[in-house]
Amino acid sequence: MAASPMFPLGSVLFPFVPIPLRVFEPRYLTMVGRLLDEDEPEFGVVLIERGPEAGGGDQRASVGTMARLVSAAARPDDLLIIAVGTRRVTVERWVDDDPYPQAELSTLPDLEWSEELAPLRTEAQAVVRRVIARVADPDADADIELADDPVAAVWQLAAIAPLGEYDRYTLLRSTSMGGLLRQLIDLTIEAEELWSAE
Repeated sequence: MAASPMFPLGSVLFPFVPIPLRVFEPRYLTMVGRLLDEDEPEFGVVLIERGPEAGGGDQRASVGTMARLVSAAARPDDLLIIAVGTRRVTVERWVDDDPYPQAELSTLPDLEWSEELAPLRTEAQAVVRRVIARVADPDADADIELADDPVAAVWQLAAIAPLGEYDRYTLLRSTSMGGLLRQLIDLTIEAEELWSAE
């Protein structure tokens, strides 16, 4: 099993969702440099469960998302890259972090859409948009447009929901589209209740 380059972060990446990253650590600059030589540059993103985001010595989640490198712009002290989540993966084994983190991965099955889930998706969208409008950062856009593809739209909805990273990680590990939608509704309502209580 070939090892994939990995980028542990303090945040969860979902499929179909873009992620901008500021790359400044030498090991990740090396990683991006190598990726730029590939035809289809991809790296894995996993949540750091404990420990610092920079410098290593962290504890990493076992489920993550592959990210396709879309662009890289060099600045005097760092690189700005944009990647897009593609598919979910499970870390089978971490290998040597030299010169950058790497892991052997297996791909998780894609969550399948069924038109029977349309009412649940409508409910989830209404709940997420209502809670964003009520409790989120005033700069957050409750009217942000989602993809036409229903699977992509559900993951994008999960990404804009005003949730903490552990709740996002729970969503990432969903085993069915119906389960993802139900958990998205429940966790968003729980978050709303917490904000209301403060």
